[in-house]
Amino acid sequence: MPLRPSSVTVVALAAGALLVSAVPAGATASPAQIATSRSTGVTYLKSLQGSDGSYVTGGGLSDEWAFSALAAAGTAAVDVTPGGDTTKNARTVYRNQLAAASWPSASPVVTDYERAVLNAYAAGIDPARAGPGRNLIADLAAYWQSAEPGYYGPSANFNGTVFGLLALGGARTQAGAQRVPQALIDATVTAVRANQHNDGGWNYGKAAGNPTALAQGSDIDMTGAAMASLCSSGVPGTDAAIVAAKNFLKGKLVPSGAFNSMFGANTDSNGWAVSGLNACGINPQGADFTSGSGKTPIDFLIAQQFKPGGGFKYLPTDTAPSAYASVDGLRAVAGAGFTAAPPTPVTAGTPTWAATGAFTAGTAARLALIVDNGTAGALKVCAVTVTPTGATTTLGAVLDAAATATPSGCVTSVTPPTGSGTVTAVNSTANSGGSSWKVSLDGAAATAATRATVINIGDTVSLRYGS
Repeated sequence: MPLRPSSVTVVALAAGALLVSAVPAGATASPAQIATSRSTGVTYLKSLQGSDGSYVTGGGLSDEWAFSALAAAGTAAVDVTPGGDTTKNARTVYRNQLAAASWPSASPVVTDYERAVLNAYAAGIDPARAGPGRNLIADLAAYWQSAEPGYYGPSANFNGTVFGLLALGGARTQAGAQRVPQALIDATVTAVRANQHNDGGWNYGKAAGNPTALAQGSDIDMTGAAMASLCSSGVPGTDAAIVAAKNFLKGKLVPSGAFNSMFGANTDSNGWAVSGLNACGINPQGADFTSGSGKTPIDFLIAQQFKPGGGFKYLPTDTAPSAYASVDGLRAVAGAGFTAAPPTPVTAGTPTWAATGAFTAGTAARLALIVDNGTAGALKVCAVTVTPTGATTTLGAVLDAAATATPSGCVTSVTPPTGSGTVTAVNSTANSGGSSWKVSLDGAAATAATRATVINIGDTVSLRYGS
């Protein structure tokens, strides 16, 4: 499933009360205007919830992206209920859908899992612990391209790599930590950098190593997404790649405050560009992004919003709001990138996070495994399926199961091959002198790797050789 909107996708509301004329915003949107846009935007997105509590629709672009916008605007998914029925709150319903064995489809693609990671995180669902058999981080790791380190899914579809970095850089642990090792992040940062076009932006297709492709014009939407992927992974807004991207976007600004995308001025392209600027700490209402007529991208977005209904139209000429445009518009106006940490729920007694706390004995579960022997370009990444016999498993069991991991070749040998002792060699790299194998779980401090090391459900397991 593509992550971008169709240029003609429009979803109209049945509720005519929300379908009233849009009012142009004044130049340089005020805090009060932005607050009103956020509030009414949330009202519109709440109206899209199905009677069963669902935001996931069949076919086309899924409304589950609403979770990223709701979180950005300060609304917890667990507080969104159809008619006040808390048993059908949006978070619980979405989590059940993600946990189902039939999700996402019989023929999934990498962006299915990336979209789910970003939105589960925003909804307050730990992506690695969505259900007893659903670890979205491991599902994403299964698409690592061993022959092209840093890419996720077919490299020709470069958007899969950008959203992979967005997912791993943006979806933190419940404690707010980066759950994957920096070496993994750095590999994909390198891939994203290599695909930056000569004009400073990015496009949906792979361009790295192809001078003709790199010389082609860039896309507004993908430039915003690529910027956000880099900045959410630690690249500073002052980095040369981000400055070049900012200048590319600056050069596409038109008098209305919109960016001149390949589809013309529209909410989705503007929203993606603004989300990229937001993620990099660049003010979308600063001097660089104020047109000659005094309009900013935020002005354009608010002008696209129906008053008081809160939905955003896709094109300025549209007469009905679009669900997808409303997500992109609200998330950008609210100041977010492509996801946001889940807000504290207002429903009494409801935790911020929902997560499966332990393995179910006899139920197969995936874990993400990263193996780094310290050699540049030799990083191994895979999804390992284990069938625990209890509430926890061990590092030894994970390494044994890695013999059939996806992609293959993650672990080819382990010493010792049995028992509970210290791991002294992995993939023929043996402990030597001051260097040894260490294990880190969910980004925590590394400790000596032993076959007996306890592994909990959803742990991202990182093995690294070094001092």
